[in-house]
Amino acid sequence: MSVEQSTAAKVMAAKRGDREEFGRLLEQYRGYLLMLGHRYLSQRMRQRIDPADLVQTTFLEAQRDWAAFRGSTPAEFTSWLRHILKNNVASAVARHITTQKRSLDREVAAGGVGTSSGGDWLAQQPAGTSSPSRRIVRAEVAEQLLEALHGLPETQAEAVRLRYLEGQTLAEIVDRMGKSDTAVAGLLKRGLAKLRSNLGHQWEEFLP
Repeated sequence: MSVEQSTAAKVMAAKRGDREEFGRLLEQYRGYLLMLGHRYLSQRMRQRIDPADLVQTTFLEAQRDWAAFRGSTPAEFTSWLRHILKNNVASAVARHITTQKRSLDREVAAGGVGTSSGGDWLAQQPAGTSSPSRRIVRAEVAEQLLEALHGLPETQAEAVRLRYLEGQTLAEIVDRMGKSDTAVAGLLKRGLAKLRSNLGHQWEEFLP
């Protein structure tokens, strides 16, 4: 029996209610999901968010929502798990960004000076209010932006994430990606243009 046939058999057994087989099926995907978690999170963000925790949360949600899974093939199961993981990554990053913004608000309220490099536009835009409702909007925007990033070519997504979610300078991104200044600038320009196209005008005030 091939690996694909074995996986298909596990999926069908799990759909029939075999919990042990479902557990083995999930474990089969742990390495794959860890790899995706590392890919979706930048190196700096991985210092704050553990991909292994996101994978474990994904497994728990998969167990909780298993009855809602309507697929029957390994490909459909893989896509379902990947979707759950992406949502968990987006939520974790949104919570991190919102927490950063609250810390910055406390510093400003205490008379301190923020230390942001200017790259994290979600923590700074739009100006003029830091109400709870605005913070919720920022969290929702973060999730929308992360989902949109997944639709970009990998190099564009990496450049945009490093510059505008992580706040790295152009020089740091050039060094990180091993590309020229011109190449990185082009990736950022095309990536932002694609984000604007995918997200629509309602998010324009949040984009640089």
